[in-house]
Amino acid sequence: MLLPAARSQPTVPPAPAPAGPLNLTAILAKGGQFTSFIRLLQQTRVDEQINSQLNNSFNGLTVFAPTDNAFAALPAGTFNSLSQQQQIQLVLFHVLPRYYSFSTFQTASNPLPTQASGESGVFTLNVTTPSAANSNQANVSTGVVETPIETPLYANVPLVVYPVQRVLLPYAIFGPHPPAPAPSARKSPSSAGASGAAAPEDHTSGATRITGIGRSFVAGALLLAISTLL
Repeated sequence: MLLPAARSQPTVPPAPAPAGPLNLTAILAKGGQFTSFIRLLQQTRVDEQINSQLNNSFNGLTVFAPTDNAFAALPAGTFNSLSQQQQIQLVLFHVLPRYYSFSTFQTASNPLPTQASGESGVFTLNVTTPSAANSNQANVSTGVVETPIETPLYANVPLVVYPVQRVLLPYAIFGPHPPAPAPSARKSPSSAGASGAAAPEDHTSGATRITGIGRSFVAGALLLAISTLL
């Protein structure tokens, strides 16, 4: 008697490993063309701040990641004069404090605040999109540079990373500034005399002249009196 063939049990796929905490620098490193931006993130320690926010944020974050070519295109010495605080502001300027898809950009109101904005209202940027609906095209402008926003390197709530081919230079740091007013020139008394200022009027010489005229008048009156007596 033939026994029925044993039915093979269906193979149950292993449960997916729990996702670890989001790490921006790891995502950028996997992209392979963001070495300079990663270095700047780490030098300013902004990467630690962003990673902490990503894992404790309900609004998410949007990161504009300049490529290595974007940094290579900068004039030599662009960052040499920046203070430590300005370097931090520069990096935070590339981060928006919420998750923006291309469709969200279409309904967003400019200017958009960045992580560098704080309560000051500066360090904002503008994002413009075509009028056509569902278009995955947009440009980002800082008032100093403008560049297209490319296809996301990573897009999974709460983080989206858009490569850009220009470093986003904040207007508050790199924009033209009005020249400082020239200091008012104060003249010391000695310099005022040397510059040809009018000297005080010499009343002494005038008094001497008046005294001489008075003496002549008295002398003349005495002579007249003597001639009358004679």
